[in-house]
Parts: sequence; structure tokens; C-alpha cells
Amino acid sequence: MARKPRDFDAELQALTERTKKLKGQKTVQLGELVQVTGADVLPVEALAGVLLAAVEQAKERPEAVARWTERGQAFFQQGGKRGRKPAGGAETVESGNGGFAAGVAGYGGTAAAVGGET
Repeated sequence: MARKPRDFDAELQALTERTKKLKGQKTVQLGELVQVTGADVLPVEALAGVLLAAVEQAKERPEAVARWTERGQAFFQQGGKRGRKPAGGAETVESGNGGFAAGVAGYGGTAAAVGGET
């Protein structure tokens, strides 16, 4: 009995499509992460600067990454909800994340807390 030949072109095409889909999902999740953490209120240049500083600091001070990770994990354990203080001073929690924390649990929370620790 002869083996069926593999269609390498079709397999490669399927892998390429899967890669594009995963990259698109990652991009959407990163955008959602920016929104749910409240970082979307920053100017794009400031957000880029914060992320660049975090990458530099991660190389120089791994203990900073450990602190960010702890803070990010706490953020996701709360369901990806950020606290906000209204004019009255009492803290309320914003909960409109649409299950976001479950979708980005693989990020480990590191990016969620970048701007808060230095």
C-alpha cells in the first residue's frame, strides 16, 4: 500500500494563516491591555517612552520585573479591574473589561504594571 504524498505547500499555507491569526490576536490583546489598565489616556509618545524605559530597566534591574509581575498578577486576580478614585475620595472599581483577564493571562501581568513601578 502506497503512502499518500504530503502537500507541503498546503501545510505551509495553513501555518502561515495560523501565524497571521495569532499575531492579530496578540495585537488585539495588547490593545485591550492598554485600555483596561488605563494607559490609553497617555499620549502615544508617552506610552512608547514608558515601554522603552521598562525594557531598558528589565535588562538592568531584574528585581523591577519581579515587582511588576507581582503587581500584574494581583491586577489579573482582581479580574483585570483597575481601581479609580472619584471626586468624593472613596475608591470604586471599574469592571467593564469583558473577561479580559482570562484572555491575556499568558502575559503574566508584566505589561499591566509597567508605568507604576520604577
